[in-house]
Amino acid sequence: MNIFQQQHWIVGSVMSQGEEIPRVSTSLTSEDIMGAIKVRLSISRMDYAVEPGLYVVGSPDATSPVLVSANYKLSFDNLRKELEGLDVWILVLDTKGVNVWCSAGKGTFGTEEIVGRVRSVGLDKMVSHRKLILPQLSAPGVAAHKVKGDCGFQVIYGPVRASDIKNFLKAGMKTTPEMRRVRFDFLDRLVVVPVEIIQWAPHVFLLGLVMVALSGIVGTGYDVNLLCTRGFMALIIVLSTFLAGSILCPALLPWLPGKAFSIKGMWVGFIIWGILVLSECGSTLGIHFPLEAWAWLPIILAIISFIAMNFTGCSTFTSQSGVKREMRYAIPVQILLLVIGIALWIKAGLL
Repeated sequence: MNIFQQQHWIVGSVMSQGEEIPRVSTSLTSEDIMGAIKVRLSISRMDYAVEPGLYVVGSPDATSPVLVSANYKLSFDNLRKELEGLDVWILVLDTKGVNVWCSAGKGTFGTEEIVGRVRSVGLDKMVSHRKLILPQLSAPGVAAHKVKGDCGFQVIYGPVRASDIKNFLKAGMKTTPEMRRVRFDFLDRLVVVPVEIIQWAPHVFLLGLVMVALSGIVGTGYDVNLLCTRGFMALIIVLSTFLAGSILCPALLPWLPGKAFSIKGMWVGFIIWGILVLSECGSTLGIHFPLEAWAWLPIILAIISFIAMNFTGCSTFTSQSGVKREMRYAIPVQILLLVIGIALWIKAGLL
C-alpha cells in the first residue's frame, strides 16, 4: 500500500488471494473538484493520472463485476462517483493519462494493454467469472475476440456514460438504446473550450504580433507610428476572431453545413468577418474599404478553419483516420488563405 498511501481518494484496502487491493472512495473531495477545474483549464493536464492496477469499491467478492477504466483521473473520478453502494472491481489501464475515447483511438486503451493488465494483477484468481465491462467509447481500440483468446475474459461493452452504470448492472448487464446513444450536447461541447483556448492562444497571439510588425510597412518605407494604430487593431481582430471562433464553432457544431470540421469553421469565419469587418465594428477598428476588408476574409477563414479542425480531437463525431485525412487537404488550404490574406493586407497598407 505504500505507493497508494498519499492518495486521498483511497480509503482503505481489502485482502484477496494474499494481495492488498486499494479501496477507493465514491465521493469527490474539493481537491478532486479543483483538480478537474485545473485540467479543464489545461493546467498539468498530461500529469492528471492514477496508478494503473486493480482497485475496489465496497467489498467485492469473486462474483462481483469488473469495470475497466482509463487511468486519466477525470475519467476515473467520473466512474467511481457513480458507484456508491456497489461492490465492484475496477481495473485501471495504463492509457498514459488520456481519456477513454482518445486513448482508444491512439491504441493505449487497447487489446494488448487489457490482456497485459489482466495478467499482471492476477484477475483470474480474484474473480470466478470471466467478464470485463468496458466503456462503449473504448470499442475502436479493442478487439474483443483477441482479448478472450489471449486471457480468457469476455468483453462486454457498457453504457456510454458512467451515470448509467448502476442501471446497466441492475438490468443484468444489458443496455437500452438510450444508454448506447453517444450524446455530444451543448454543454459537452462548451466544456472543452477553455482547453482549446489556452492551448492555441500563444500561437494566435504570435500571429497577431507578426501582423503588428507588418503593419508598419508603407509605400515610403516603414512607419513605426502605425504599430500602435493599425497594428494594434490588427492584433485585436486576430484575437477576437480566435476567441469568437473557439466558442462559436463548438456551440454551433450540429447546425454548421459540411462534414469536415475545417469546412464548418469557414462558415463561422464568414459570420465573424461580417461582424468584425462589414459592420460598424469594422469602421471602429479602422478598416478601410474595399481591399483591406477583403484581405481580412482569407485571414479570418484560415484562423477559424484551423481552430475548428483542431476541435475534432475533443469530439465524438470523428475518427482518427478521418482527422488525418482532413488535415492533409485542409492545412495547405489554410496556409494558402493566410498567406494571401496577409499579402493583400500589406498591399492595402501601401495604398
